[in-house]
Amino acid sequence: MFDPYLVLTPMHYLYLIGVIVILSTMVLRKDTLLVCIGFLFLLGIAGLGTLTGGIMTVFNAILYASRQFMEIIVTIALVISLSRCLKDLGSDYLMMAPMSKIMTSPSITWWILGVIMLVFSLFLWPSPAVALVGAIIFPFAVKAGLDPLLAAMSMNLFGHGIALSYDFVIQGAPAISAGAASIETSALLTEGRPLFLVMGIVTVFSAYFLNRKEISACCPKLYIQELPEREPVDIASLFMAIVTPLVFLADIVLMIALNLKGTEATSIISGTAILLMCIGAILGFGIHSMERVTFYITEGFLFAIRIFAPVIIIGAFFFLGGDGISSIMGDSFQRGIMNDWAIWMAHNTPLNKYMAAVLQMAAGCLTGLDGSGFSGLPVTGSLANTFGTAVGASVPVLASLGQITSIFIGGGTLIPWGLVPVAAICNVNPLELARKNLIPVIIGFLATFVVACFLI
Repeated sequence: MFDPYLVLTPMHYLYLIGVIVILSTMVLRKDTLLVCIGFLFLLGIAGLGTLTGGIMTVFNAILYASRQFMEIIVTIALVISLSRCLKDLGSDYLMMAPMSKIMTSPSITWWILGVIMLVFSLFLWPSPAVALVGAIIFPFAVKAGLDPLLAAMSMNLFGHGIALSYDFVIQGAPAISAGAASIETSALLTEGRPLFLVMGIVTVFSAYFLNRKEISACCPKLYIQELPEREPVDIASLFMAIVTPLVFLADIVLMIALNLKGTEATSIISGTAILLMCIGAILGFGIHSMERVTFYITEGFLFAIRIFAPVIIIGAFFFLGGDGISSIMGDSFQRGIMNDWAIWMAHNTPLNKYMAAVLQMAAGCLTGLDGSGFSGLPVTGSLANTFGTAVGASVPVLASLGQITSIFIGGGTLIPWGLVPVAAICNVNPLELARKNLIPVIIGFLATFVVACFLI
């Protein structure tokens, strides 16, 4: 249940102004780091009441964000290291040869890439799935002609959108929402199923048809008939081309058999990537393998840090909006600033069933701004219970609405700092990817809201 006596402080208003200024700066296509640092300093002063508190808040927030992103930074670095090695060996080209018979056009490739990402994400969660698909399938898609930005869009909407929001296999998100709403997880998955399906189907079809001409205009960059023209294939290249997909396939079987998911699954993929890179370096470069391993790892981390450096600063600001505020500013701050705004808005808005649905989606959007998607689920779940009881609406449907908006916004389809894993793997600008996703996701939200009005 939420606190009906919540009082907004100057810190809440300052944070809201900061969000508006930062988002406006992004829309103008300007860098936001200076703005984020400035508002971190001001928020520290407002919250802790001292100049030193403002200075410490800047550092503590950046340090906290660094820790939150470190897992995916290392994962991307190791996957990129492997991809560099495979490219130097020529194994990536050989791995593409059989895939070229399936990925016969950019349009087909877009759907294949998305469906593969969806399946892997359902069983492994999106973070390890991004690393796996990015290492094995994404290079095929690009060489088959699909633009990297469009490929990133497909991976993102199917993985961090559909799979993470519905999550009916692992049931991490539904369990959090259902627990906060005091309902069974099965009730949320059953009664909310039409909403999850409508959101997913409408969003990906909107994305495809809105970008159909651009997808169709992509030109294939690899043709199977080119193979005989290449230099003779050496044993190392052929070995790595065969072993790499087989070992990752074995990882998938192992993770399913041992019920490994989330961080555990990510560690399996990342560990496999660096070991394969070492094997490839030894086989391909012999006595020079030590230098090559150092080179590949350095290249991987340079790439990852270059991508994540600005995201860490941006994330530092938005983590104050969620549960990270306790670690950044102390235990006296128990609830994220945007979570407080969502609760205040819910308490101060006249209610009926349809307004409850609107507020659920708004609360999901607000709490998703920290780039997590999951941190807002306790809030949206609790609000669903409150709203449903107050106006006689379906609690599972309301909880599903909050879950969909929170994860589609914060889990990584619209917020640039939540898009970085996919953007980094695909080497595209996260801000451009967010713009690409914006209209399809909004269309999906509207369609989902309409359906919810009939079910609520």
